[in-house]
Amino acid sequence: MPRARTELAELVAFRSVADPEQFPKSECEGAARWVAGALSAEGFEDVRVFATPDGTESVYGVLHGPEGAPTVLLYAHYDVQPPLDEDAWLTPPFTLTERDGRWYGRGAADCKGGIVMHLMAVRALRAAGGMPPVTVKLIAEGSEEQGTGGLQQYAEAHPELLAADTIVIGDTGNFRAGLPTVTASLRGMSGLQITVETLQGNLHSGQFGGAAPDALAALIRLLDSLRDADGGTVVDGLEPGPRWEGLEYPEEDFRSDARVLDGVALTGSGSVADRIWAQPSVTVLGIDCPPVVGATPSVQAKARASVGLRVPPGADTEELTRLLIAHLEAHTPWGARVAVERTGQGQPFSADTTSPAYRAMAGALQTAYDGQEMQIAGQGGSIPLCATLATLYPRAEILLLGLSEPAAQIHAVNESVSPEELERLSLAEALFLRDYALGS
Repeated sequence: MPRARTELAELVAFRSVADPEQFPKSECEGAARWVAGALSAEGFEDVRVFATPDGTESVYGVLHGPEGAPTVLLYAHYDVQPPLDEDAWLTPPFTLTERDGRWYGRGAADCKGGIVMHLMAVRALRAAGGMPPVTVKLIAEGSEEQGTGGLQQYAEAHPELLAADTIVIGDTGNFRAGLPTVTASLRGMSGLQITVETLQGNLHSGQFGGAAPDALAALIRLLDSLRDADGGTVVDGLEPGPRWEGLEYPEEDFRSDARVLDGVALTGSGSVADRIWAQPSVTVLGIDCPPVVGATPSVQAKARASVGLRVPPGADTEELTRLLIAHLEAHTPWGARVAVERTGQGQPFSADTTSPAYRAMAGALQTAYDGQEMQIAGQGGSIPLCATLATLYPRAEILLLGLSEPAAQIHAVNESVSPEELERLSLAEALFLRDYALGS
């Protein structure tokens, strides 16, 4: 664990946001080369840093097991979300800092901690018996958070690289810290950028306001058309998905995890699990408009928003995206001009939890978590690569686990990881690799 903390600190120090408009590309390049060095140090062969079609880099290596042994692919990503408001962090976001028994830093849980988890599992196996009893491939993606699909496109063009009998995606998390959980479903996603234009240029709000069509007001009305009175998602032609069957999410627990303010109602209808794991949703991610400080008394000629669509298992991302675009075009008020640009998408994913790999993982998690039985949950987020891998390798078993339990606050300020979760999940992964080899 001391070595793991040192390595995670080194990896967190890279400001590896895969957006060159926010951070230098060299930060991602440095993180990729760190991962490559770590793989080489652990005896991985054919270690390579390779460019993907979206202009980012992924890292690959293979550790060969005995002849005829099954192959397990371990996945994580080294790119991270932007730190958001750095002043809101209690400690610097790119400096791993221990506080109240947790390690804080951007990417500590999502998903640089996943890379360290994989390394620890391999070390445990090698310490116990020299070489892993399976062939281990490890892939670390460089643009997962951006959703630009570079690794997906590369895998489609080079399907032999990631071929495996079982794939372990280390990018989800336990339902609750200390409760061993695998994720059986992921919602797909689609990103859209909406631009509304009404005037050739901004106008004085006193001279023209009241009659001149305000692009920002038009955008607000358009975005409001995506919600009903209860805050649930509304898109013309969009049908609700099936109800969630599995681990439930008590509303009081969700309110605490989501840090909902007292007196503020949750949005939508149905159980919490239905709403976040099994139903489509649309979220306004950002709006380009004048900030309050420095704003002038003007009618806006142009306004822009970023919108994210989440697609439940069983639905098709392309079809739901088409419905959303048609809705936006139909509900733009006052004849305003609207343009919709796609910024990324991925299909949903659903796993077969009755497979041999899941049985091996259930036993491994039960051992690592002192006899607690493995739970099965959904995930409202997206890992587009999962659907690609399921299509490329239809016979492969895909398992999802990781370090992003609710207290980790991934994608928010003050992201952190529990060292206990890192230790237990690393042990569980090592036990899984051993027992899966024996069972196969």
